Amino acid sequence: MAEFTPITTQEQFEAAIADRLKRERESQAKKYGDYDALKQKTAEQEQQIAALTKEASDAAKKYAGYDKTVAELNAKIKGYETDSVKTRIARETGIPYELAGRLTGETEDDIRKDAEGLAKLLGRNENPASPLRDTETGEPDGVTAGLKDLLHKMKGD
Repeated sequence: MAEFTPITTQEQFEAAIADRLKRERESQAKKYGDYDALKQKTAEQEQQIAALTKEASDAAKKYAGYDKTVAELNAKIKGYETDSVKTRIARETGIPYELAGRLTGETEDDIRKDAEGLAKLLGRNENPASPLRDTETGEPDGVTAGLKDLLHKMKGD
């Protein structure tokens, strides 16, 4: 081994560790050489995340009321379908249309049972007869009787 010589000046110290510092800088440059590129890439990704977050927030605000609107429209459709079924069943059972809205039930069978019960209460039968006209009863109404009298007077009867 070489004989040890103490370092007494700053220049001697710097010369002794210059090689070691050079190796350390090279290893750090290898290890962190792409730091600036990674920093730039991270900044770009953060900008992209911010833009997408804003976009998602705007979309959420835009479509926030759609679920409520869809639920309301579905409720309306169900109401229309129920009214249609009630009207059809009222016609089939001989219940006046004015009473069709009073029928209750969630399913068609429930509504039909209610309609049949109401028809029994109203005294409706399965095939209601058409009402007779006044002329078929044999009793003329006031206008018809007046015209007949006028005709007889004109003939001289």
